[in-house]
Amino acid sequence: MRDRQSSTGFSTVLRGKPARWCIAALLAGGLAGCSFTSPDEATGSQSVGIHGVTGQQARSIAREAYLYGTPMVASYQAMYAFSIDKSNPQYKGPPNTVTHIARAFTPEDTAFLTPNADTPYSFAILDLRAEPVVISVPPMEKRRYFVLQLMDLYTYNFAYIGSRTTGNGGGNYLIAGPRWKGSVPKGITKVIKSETELVNMVGRTQLFNASDLENVKRIQARYKIQPLSAFAKRPAPPAPPAVDWIAPVPAGEMRSSLEFYNQLAFLLQFAPTHPTEKWLRDRFASIGLKPGQPFKTEGMNPALRRALQEGMHTAQNDIDKNRAALAGKTDTLFGDRNTLKNDYLSRATGTQVGIGTNSREEALYPVLEKDSRGQELDGKYAYTLRFAPRSLPPVNAFWSMTMYRLPEQLLAPNPINRYLINSSMLPSLKKDADGGLTLYIQAKSPGKGKESNWLPAPEGPFMVTMRYYWPKPAMLEGKWESPEIQRVAQ
Repeated sequence: MRDRQSSTGFSTVLRGKPARWCIAALLAGGLAGCSFTSPDEATGSQSVGIHGVTGQQARSIAREAYLYGTPMVASYQAMYAFSIDKSNPQYKGPPNTVTHIARAFTPEDTAFLTPNADTPYSFAILDLRAEPVVISVPPMEKRRYFVLQLMDLYTYNFAYIGSRTTGNGGGNYLIAGPRWKGSVPKGITKVIKSETELVNMVGRTQLFNASDLENVKRIQARYKIQPLSAFAKRPAPPAPPAVDWIAPVPAGEMRSSLEFYNQLAFLLQFAPTHPTEKWLRDRFASIGLKPGQPFKTEGMNPALRRALQEGMHTAQNDIDKNRAALAGKTDTLFGDRNTLKNDYLSRATGTQVGIGTNSREEALYPVLEKDSRGQELDGKYAYTLRFAPRSLPPVNAFWSMTMYRLPEQLLAPNPINRYLINSSMLPSLKKDADGGLTLYIQAKSPGKGKESNWLPAPEGPFMVTMRYYWPKPAMLEGKWESPEIQRVAQ
């Protein structure tokens, strides 16, 4: 496999205890199949204590609920850590407030996997139960890429505010929950509806170079989130009913604990039934999975408990097999409902690959981890990567390639403190005689005449992550592919 799609979304910023399972999965590059088996299908037609529901039916519903609910439970883990649990080291602030990470990353930054040195992040959890919120963005230079990714509780990327979709002219964007039916005040650029009342927002603002950081900070400071009533200078509506926010399933237990189903039932109250899913929600209800109602497993009929366990493990095996079959090409796992078309297996697989990853129309993230001969990349060798004449990555925004040491997936110290090469650096890069561009990937300097094109590698295993923001059709349609890394003969 010459490259794979990297997870460069929300999961990369959850390195603390709440996301150990995510890190392990990323470092391992996959998940082993679950060991649970039920060769005799013990529950079969056996009664599970629910009128009209056999063990086999309960097992099937449990599988469906696990696939459907995995993104919701994983989303809630992040929301709870970021905006509800003030004792959590990942806590960033209450809902409907924006937090920024505005700095250039270095090898000393070890709290983030594959840290993105191109686009400093902004984060917010939106609570749309009482009223919509208005996200205001400032006008900025046409050449600067930015994007605010809006991800609902299902992990659908249901909307984007940014260079690709709304332009760089600034504006005020009303984000409304599924039950809102109010009037739109003057000054609103666009109304965006969410299917769920809880939303994750992940913002990225392009950083041209280290000296540009203060400009990025000024832009981020002008990103604003406020309730609609405050924006329109109206009286605030009544506060929504108080919620007893339950603690998420411990990260290491989410794929095995039956508490998963209680979490799902709790979260369904924030996600009104979509018309295409009424039949599925009815099936959930038939075994007691109802929005906002506790799903108690203590004292549960043993046959029903066994059916739930069987269904959960079958579904996780389905996810693992699907992930393996994709052979690392995961960009089609992320998008909106229209793109995924209620493909719950793909949605669940995408969640475990990298929750918060952009839709492919917004960005692609191939990872180069082997050379053209299929050998793992290692700093004891010298390599080149060459873009042929007139064959730079076809993107509307910008491209970059970042060096990470393995297995840590962190930036690598080097004598010139250069951790990436991107399209902003093109004026300082030396072209080949034919107009192509050769980049030198190695631990030692390729020589003074070539250092402008040098991406320093560590002394040991490494990988290179490509980032293509706002890819053009040629890239999306597979007519252009990342060049291979060539090992230099020594």
